[in-house]
Amino acid sequence: MYRNEQAAHGRTAAVDVFVYGTLTDGEQVARVVSAFEFRGEAVPEGLHRIDGAYPTLAPGGEASGRLLRTADIEALDAYEGVDRGLYVWVSVPLANADGEAAVYVGDLSPLNAGAEWPGKGSFAGRVERYVRERGVVVRRVE
Repeated sequence: MYRNEQAAHGRTAAVDVFVYGTLTDGEQVARVVSAFEFRGEAVPEGLHRIDGAYPTLAPGGEASGRLLRTADIEALDAYEGVDRGLYVWVSVPLANADGEAAVYVGDLSPLNAGAEWPGKGSFAGRVERYVRERGVVVRRVE
């Protein structure tokens, strides 16, 4: 279920969020959200990390990070600049488990990173389409 579908269904329960930058640090997370727990290390299969002015994910490969569980998605949205178009939020299935993880993906275009989201349309639409069509999943690391 993608972000807009969750909002339409009134989903406000705690969700798993794949984090791969500053939010892998518990002290930083505590500054952003009121309550959280880390649920272990994880890897998105089909997305790799790009470092630049801010970390983001790009098509292909893998990235290491953690699963963070919180109900305070609005605080994460504000921190990630979703309202400013800096990041978009997409749900990615959890491999070998029921459920999904929210994944924040930053816009690659200001970074001149040599990577881009394939296809036409909005940044958010291209990310969602790639995740869905390429079967991207978040795998927990045991």
